[in-house]
Amino acid sequence: MSDQFIDQDPQEIQEWLDALEAVVQFEGTDKAHHIIATLIEKARVHGIDIPYSANTPYINTIAVEEQESYPGDLSIEQRLRSILRWNAMAMVVKANRETSVGGHIASYASSCTLYEVGMNHFFKGPDHELGADMVFFQGHTAPGMYSRAFLEGRLDEKQLVNFRQEVDGQGLSSYPHPWLMPDFWQFPTVSMGLGPLMAIYQARFMKYMDKRGLAKTEGRKVWAYLGDGEMDEPESRGAIQLAQREHLDNLIFVVNCNLQRLDGPVRGNGKIIQELEGMFRGAGWNVIKVLWGTGWDTLLAKDTSGKLIERMGEVVDGEYQAYKAKNGSYVREHFFGKYPELLALVKDMSDQDIFRLTRGGHSPRKIYNAYKRASETKGQPSVILAHTVKGYGMGEYGEAANSAHQQKKLDVNGLKYFRDRFSVPISDEQLEKEVPFYRPDPDSPIMKYMQENRAKLGGSLPCRQDNSDSLTVPDLSAFQMLLDGTADREMSTTMAFVRALSVLLRDKQLGKRIVPIIPDEARTFGMEGLFRQVGIYDPAGQLYEPVDSDQLMWYKESSNGQVLEEGINEAGAMSSWISAATAYANYGVSMIPFYIYYSMFGFQRIGDLAWAAGDSRARGFLIGGTAGRTTLEGEGLQHQDGHNLVMFDAVPNCLSYDPTFGYEMAVIIQDGLKRMVENKEDIFYYITAMNENYSHPAMPQGAEEGILKGIYPFKTSTSKAKKRVQLMGSGTIFREVIAAAELLEQDWDVAADIWSVPSFNLLRREGIETERWNTLHPTAAPKVPYVTQVLDGAQGPFIAATDYIRDYANRIREYVPGDYHVLGTDGFGRSDTREQLRKFFEVNRFYVVVEALKGLAKQGQIKADVVQQAIDKYGLDAEKPYPVHA
Repeated sequence: MSDQFIDQDPQEIQEWLDALEAVVQFEGTDKAHHIIATLIEKARVHGIDIPYSANTPYINTIAVEEQESYPGDLSIEQRLRSILRWNAMAMVVKANRETSVGGHIASYASSCTLYEVGMNHFFKGPDHELGADMVFFQGHTAPGMYSRAFLEGRLDEKQLVNFRQEVDGQGLSSYPHPWLMPDFWQFPTVSMGLGPLMAIYQARFMKYMDKRGLAKTEGRKVWAYLGDGEMDEPESRGAIQLAQREHLDNLIFVVNCNLQRLDGPVRGNGKIIQELEGMFRGAGWNVIKVLWGTGWDTLLAKDTSGKLIERMGEVVDGEYQAYKAKNGSYVREHFFGKYPELLALVKDMSDQDIFRLTRGGHSPRKIYNAYKRASETKGQPSVILAHTVKGYGMGEYGEAANSAHQQKKLDVNGLKYFRDRFSVPISDEQLEKEVPFYRPDPDSPIMKYMQENRAKLGGSLPCRQDNSDSLTVPDLSAFQMLLDGTADREMSTTMAFVRALSVLLRDKQLGKRIVPIIPDEARTFGMEGLFRQVGIYDPAGQLYEPVDSDQLMWYKESSNGQVLEEGINEAGAMSSWISAATAYANYGVSMIPFYIYYSMFGFQRIGDLAWAAGDSRARGFLIGGTAGRTTLEGEGLQHQDGHNLVMFDAVPNCLSYDPTFGYEMAVIIQDGLKRMVENKEDIFYYITAMNENYSHPAMPQGAEEGILKGIYPFKTSTSKAKKRVQLMGSGTIFREVIAAAELLEQDWDVAADIWSVPSFNLLRREGIETERWNTLHPTAAPKVPYVTQVLDGAQGPFIAATDYIRDYANRIREYVPGDYHVLGTDGFGRSDTREQLRKFFEVNRFYVVVEALKGLAKQGQIKADVVQQAIDKYGLDAEKPYPVHA
């Protein structure tokens, strides 16, 4: 409509504009903002459609007149950045002269200034009185962080030479990996998208720790350095509303908008910065655009026509990329040349002057002011969108080229260009022989300046420290109610877990360290009692009276609540868990997170985060609730898990268990606490829990070691039968194994010894490690895998049944001393009762019996027709489809 409107009184419009200019001049921008917002609100009341736009013009958010003076020595900092860029480049080039290990030059080249302004003036280190800031360094910029650590004396030249060559020691990891460099890197970030997601939840957990009185975090910040291409990851964008909702003013995103992803432009036909501005501003973030360097300020001030801002806004990113890949003449013709007014603006500038007009992300003054405003913003998170050039300073050797991300080698001419571009004092003769690193004299002004700035800010970053205390955990006897069994009462292992958790919450030393994390399924897991007991964390407290306030277990939210109720958000819940599980290193306080969730929505859904948790040296418990393919009746294919136990075993420092009884759950949790909280081992646990109710026996005497290692004798048959089998199982199907033992004795005169196997995974790991030792020590007496030792001498075939795919129990096949037969739940789940599902997947007691008889027949102890008799007796359909194909 507005485009078709013909203004009959343009003078009236001008008067409105003049009035706005007067308000801005005499009363300030805040007053002008208030007036405009009020007018828009009133217009909407009258039904006037005011289209919403979260975008501002394509110029810097902070006007020149609002800028504060730069507090540092710009000349020294420029020389420092040049040296850092050189050493980062040299590290990658040197590594690839003799190897093909790869590396990245262009990312740090584009973001060096962004980091250095922070390093010199903002990032608080571990010795700062307020505590250290947490910086999520962009993964591909790792060489730049090593370069600075080299100048600071934290890394030596040998380590730089061994960049990406870690196997023989004295090397540096490719990207931020705390597992490989535990005193250096804090956060693994190179799996793109995880950095922004984890940063948001880390900032939230920082507030949580403060509200609960466990750590003083006022004044600490979380800085997340991201790429504009990375922002296309769903994980990068998926939680930004949480940051606004919980007013995370301790969170600052810095998006390095070099307009390029790995293969080409992020938005060649559009404008990624405007897209991101609209997204973040629409989500309630404080958005600060840093688009143009100081050289543009004069041109913008001289532009009375408004054409310069118009041109800045209409150029697409593909063109901006080309401007920096070409030269000043090209920019004059294709950028300024579109409008005569713009050509007039630059008529007194040479092509070189035009080409030297920098993007805002390379201007220390612009970056400093953006960081300062973001740091001082209250009540909302901030994002800084910094316009940069990928491969800045590389010229024809990669600057703004689509191939810049893959550039890892430079010839002699390229090295000389880079040296000259950044005025690094290295001779031609040196470059002909090698690619030397450069470190100024320790007493030089550059080195003193760098060290003094970091000393004022509290020491070097990145840095990871474990200053947490070792805590004494309760004895196993604290869980006596689970060790004694339930007699005739029935409960699920989920309820056994809840009871164990309740014991820990009451513990005077550990109780406040427990972090229960639930993704909107507390009532499913019988955990709603925690709402009233310890409260749900919400920084706003509870601003309403809950609908169930008259009930015993009402929904209680509190600003110092203990439960993190994450809603329907597994990735966010896992990020919270990682924050809590690494608190020992980031806050000096050991926290004990228990994250319970539908097991099906575990590793297969958040596997990247689970792997990052291992890399992060996380310590805590993941509880896969309603686990197993058949225990969750009625729900169906996308809820019934038969494989996550196998997947979690892929994480080297994850210990996984599938307990059947409450005492097993108690033993595993108590040992986990001892290892992680008391002994401070960098491991974490994945434990399954089921929602099927049944009675639980007391713990057999001496079972603890076998529970933890993975197998123990549950019951040895006292039958005098001549034929004997060994039945093994875990989780909910172990009860079918127990029932099968009774049927074998009653119906077929076969004795069955029963073995509980809480962890086929750990048995396999120990078996592999033992056999590896034997291989490497051929003249020594061979060691025997634990499972082989335990089963040695057992009579008859071995039959294992679980609620998981056959691969799970099959993992120990080579270590079982005899014929080994496995039943499992291969195939898609479906909706039905537990009994029907176990019949469908062929893991119920009758199939266990038939498999045992088959094993005896294979050994010649019985005739094959006995197996057929069992199939007929139990009404098994021999012609039904294999479950995988059904």
